[in-house]
Amino acid sequence: MGRFALRRLASMVFVLFSISVLVFLIFFATPGADPAARIAGRNASQETLAQVRASFGLDRPIWVQYVLMMKRLFVDRDLTSFVNRGAEVLPQVTQAIPVTLSLVIGSAVIWMTVGILMGALSARYRGTWVDPVIMLLGVIGVSLPVYWVGEVVNLVTQNRLHESVFSWVPPLGYAPLSDGVGQWALHLLFPWLTLAVLYAGIYARVLRGEMVTALGEDFVRTARAKGVSERRILVRHALRTSLIPIVSLFGLDFGALVGGSALLTEVVFGLQGVGKLTYNALQNFDLPVILATVIYAAFFVVLANAIVDLLYAWLDPRVRHA
Repeated sequence: MGRFALRRLASMVFVLFSISVLVFLIFFATPGADPAARIAGRNASQETLAQVRASFGLDRPIWVQYVLMMKRLFVDRDLTSFVNRGAEVLPQVTQAIPVTLSLVIGSAVIWMTVGILMGALSARYRGTWVDPVIMLLGVIGVSLPVYWVGEVVNLVTQNRLHESVFSWVPPLGYAPLSDGVGQWALHLLFPWLTLAVLYAGIYARVLRGEMVTALGEDFVRTARAKGVSERRILVRHALRTSLIPIVSLFGLDFGALVGGSALLTEVVFGLQGVGKLTYNALQNFDLPVILATVIYAAFFVVLANAIVDLLYAWLDPRVRHA
């Protein structure tokens, strides 16, 4: 197990290095990409462009630029924005990380709880009216765009019924934990629910399919023949076996959302998270911020994949020798 973990760690480092090189080359070495022109502004003279290139080290060989960029980002930690002069990149990312983590973790707790409950109930009552009703709710949740649900929620809670029913709902934005757990959770309640609607439906449908398959396996029939209760079979056998693909799916979804895929939810609810920071940087073509946020996103996606692989190796020893 330890050797497998070391191999997975080495692979993780290699993937992150490759992604950093690829992103750097796309924005700094692609024909037509001239960071100096973005920094100097429109109609800048050739003398001004030359001064900017010398000031930011953009006149040096491309591999030297990459090494210097990584050094300033991870070692010196003084890499600054090309658009907002003097604004350091790392503080912007570190301020956005708690917002995104708070949004995704809270939403994940909701969608995992609701999704597992819906999937288990649907599998338990398959063949009755309960099964199609739960699956219909799941399809509706999957079909509704997150930004549309968020806008409808805001229209109701912040506008139409704010003075009467939803007067307790705070304005859009994020409240840090330092303001108190209550305010933190209150500001994130509807963003949590909005993001969870989509994923709860997906997980319910996946789990239902896995559990229906598991309930038809030989080991379940053997357990029934031994007189094991249906509830114990459902929880201890079918559900436990069916959670393995759910773990894999959750790892990928969680890593992607923490890496910035929760952008639409952040934009709709005014949350200045990693997704919103990346979106603003892309609009302004702020290369250092883009580079930092992409590497951050890649780290969480790769980390989630590594954790899933380690869980698989722990659950199934055959994976360690694959």
